Amino acid sequence: MSSKQISGGATGKVVVVTGASSGAGRAIAVELAKQGARLILAARREEALNEVVEECNSLGGTAIAVTADTRFTDNMQELARAAYRTGGRIDMWVNNAGVLAAGEFDRLTAQVNEEVIRTNLVGYMNGAYAVLPYFKNQGYGILVNNISVGGWIVTPFAAAYTASKFGLRGFFESLKGELKNYPNIHVCDLYPGFLDTPGIQHAANYTGKSLKPAPPVYDPRRVGKAVVHLFYLPQATVTIGAAAGLLKLAYATFPVLSRNITASVIRGYLKKAEPIENTEGNVIEPVAYGYNIDGGWSNVPSKHLLGKALLAISIIAGLVLFQRK
Repeated sequence: MSSKQISGGATGKVVVVTGASSGAGRAIAVELAKQGARLILAARREEALNEVVEECNSLGGTAIAVTADTRFTDNMQELARAAYRTGGRIDMWVNNAGVLAAGEFDRLTAQVNEEVIRTNLVGYMNGAYAVLPYFKNQGYGILVNNISVGGWIVTPFAAAYTASKFGLRGFFESLKGELKNYPNIHVCDLYPGFLDTPGIQHAANYTGKSLKPAPPVYDPRRVGKAVVHLFYLPQATVTIGAAAGLLKLAYATFPVLSRNITASVIRGYLKKAEPIENTEGNVIEPVAYGYNIDGGWSNVPSKHLLGKALLAISIIAGLVLFQRK
């Protein structure tokens, strides 16, 4: 995008954010609102979405809510039309809505596994499909995809989630090739580390045990700030958090070791974790809790076994990187 098109950063820019009702999506909306963006915020939970709209309007932005489900192409088409009606253009589209399902693959219901793919992968494809005609017609635009570190490393006991994230990485790399002749249309993929959001409370959980994220967990507002920065400097790939970069290198260098260690420590954690009832979480239908940006995980103890394993893998990756220099 030319300097003329991105001058002033996010001020006055028309931006769509999916999955805006909580977590990283809400953080992205809030950071953009602080910069004076014109926001079209989408999610399945109307009540939560209206709360975010009110907050964004109080921070200097202008925001409207569109209740939408990214799994459905017609919902994304209507979302794009609503954005265009709002500002006569679409400057940025942020694919962010995502879900998680945990448990042994064959013990999750087939429907839950399929819906993870539909939201995390097909939902982003639906977003791109809806907005790209507008970008091509106006000659510019920024498509942002919040993929996560899960696009680089496998997560045993979350096979459908891993499939969706690896699929996203491949899909958008392919799309970047298609768009080579559109130099002012930017596809920007974000790979944050583990975030302190309500996402894990929302997860479908068929492990029978309480889940916690592995430290270090990062403030989701860092993702929001990264999105704002893309108006000044669009980048094809953005890593958020040092752990994400190290884990990428670790898996690329030691894929079998990384996979097996992670699987082993998850098994160890689940043996000791507090038992709970199985739940399909928000994978099929939205849930009526967890509307905040934060999930309350910023003080997760460092003794968490998975955190220790990932830290060890990261250190190994760091040593390999150091030796290569």
